[in-house]
Amino acid sequence: MNTVLLGVLGYVLFQLVVGFVVSRSIRSESDYLIAGRSLGYGLGIFTVFATWFGAETVIGAAGSIYEEGLSGGSADPFGYALCLLVMGFLFAVPLWNLRLTTLADLFRRRYSGGVERMAVVLMVPTSLLWAAAQIRAFGQVLSASSDLEVTVTITLAAAVVVVYTVFGGLLADAWTDLVQGIALIAGLVILFGVLVMNGSVDDLAAVEPARYSLTQRSLLGTVEAWAIPICGSVLAAELVARVIAMKNPTVARRSSLIAGSAYLAIGMIPVTIGLIGFEMVPGLEHPEQILPLMAQQHLPALLYTLFAGALVSAILSTVDSALLVASSLISHNIIVPLRPGMSEKMKVRIARAGVATFGVIAYVVALHAEGVYALVEEASAFGSAGIFTVIVFGLFTRVGASGSAYASLSTGIVLWVLGAYVLELPYPYVTSLAGAMAAYGAGALLEGRQAGNALQREAAPLRQDSHPAER
Repeated sequence: MNTVLLGVLGYVLFQLVVGFVVSRSIRSESDYLIAGRSLGYGLGIFTVFATWFGAETVIGAAGSIYEEGLSGGSADPFGYALCLLVMGFLFAVPLWNLRLTTLADLFRRRYSGGVERMAVVLMVPTSLLWAAAQIRAFGQVLSASSDLEVTVTITLAAAVVVVYTVFGGLLADAWTDLVQGIALIAGLVILFGVLVMNGSVDDLAAVEPARYSLTQRSLLGTVEAWAIPICGSVLAAELVARVIAMKNPTVARRSSLIAGSAYLAIGMIPVTIGLIGFEMVPGLEHPEQILPLMAQQHLPALLYTLFAGALVSAILSTVDSALLVASSLISHNIIVPLRPGMSEKMKVRIARAGVATFGVIAYVVALHAEGVYALVEEASAFGSAGIFTVIVFGLFTRVGASGSAYASLSTGIVLWVLGAYVLELPYPYVTSLAGAMAAYGAGALLEGRQAGNALQREAAPLRQDSHPAER
C-alpha cells in the first residue's frame, strides 16, 4: 500500500508542476480568472467534464447508490448530466455574449451593484461547500490507499489542494483538466473492463428489483431530487466560468453538450459499481470508499496506482475550480471596485490570497461534514433558487428590476434555511424555488405600479401647462 500511496502522491506532484508551468503565462486578472477567453474545443470539453465529474460522481454517487440503490443517483450522474445539457441548449450562448468576467457581473449590469453584492454573498458559500466535498473525497481516496485515518488524509488533501490552486488560474486548471479527464475516463473504463472479464458485473442479476428504481419517492420528492442538480447547478458560478472562458459562443454551446453526453456515459460506471458493490462488499463502514476499494481488490498494483491517481486528479480539478470561483467573486466583485486604479498584478495577488483563505475554510467544513454526497446537495441547493430565478428573468426578459431581484434572492435563501434546518420541510428546495419565483413576480408588479404612478405624477403638470385656459 505504501507503493500505491507514493504513486498517488507522485501523480499529484505532476499536476502541481503542470499547473505551475502554465500559470507563468498569467499577466492579468482576466488571464487568471477566465483564461483570457481562449479555450477551444479540446480544453473546453474536458474542463467542463472534469470540473463537474469529480468527487460527487466517482466517490459520492457510488457510495450513495451503494446505500440507497439507483434512486440515490438521481442527482448524480443523471441530474448533473442533464444540467450540462441544459446549459448547452439554453444558457451558454447568451451568457458568453455578455462578455462577463464573473457570474456576479450579470447582476450588476442587469440590476444594480447592491444586487451584485448580495448575489456574491449567496454564491460564495456554494463554492465553499463544493470545495469541501472534493477535499473530503480526496481524503477518502488517500485513506483507502493507505493505513492513514480519514481525518489525517483530509488534512493532507487540503494542504495539497490549497497549494495547487494558488499556483494555477483557470488556464492552468483547463490544461490539467485535459490530462485529468483523459486519465479518469481511462481508469474507469479499465476498471469496468476488468469487472466484466472476472464476472463481477454478473452480480447485477442478484440486485433486488427495488434498488433499480429511480423514483422511490412521492411526486414532489422526485421533483425535489431532480430540481436540486438541474436548477441548482446549471447556473453555478464554476460552470459559468468555463462557458465564458471559451473563445466563442459556438464553442461554449457545443463543449457543454458534448461534456454532458460524456458525463452521462462515463457516470454509468460508478452507478454500476455502487449497485454490485452492495452485493460483493456488504456492510461497509464508509460507503463512499466502495469504488476505490473495488479498484484496489480487482486491479493489479500498477493499474490501481494509476487509477487512484486519476481519482485524485479529478478531485483536484473540481476543488481548484470551486476555490477559484469563491475567490474571484470576492476579489473581482467586492474588493477591486473599492480601488478602481488597482494594477492587474495586484488583482491577481488578491485573487490568489482569497484562494488560500477559502481553502482553509473548506478544509474545516470537510472535517465536520457527514459525507461527500450530502455536501454536494447542500452546495447545489444553498441560495441557488433565487440565483436561478433572477438570472433566468434577467437573461431572457425585461421584467423586473432591483427590487424584484432583492425580493427573489432574499425569499429563496430564507425559505431554504427555514425549510431545510428549522421547519425540516420534506421539500425545502422546491419550496424555496417556488417562493423565489413568486417573490420576483410580486416585486415586478409592484415596480410596474410604482413606475406607472410616477409617470402619472409627471404627466399632470404637463397637462396643466398645455391648457392654461382650463385653470
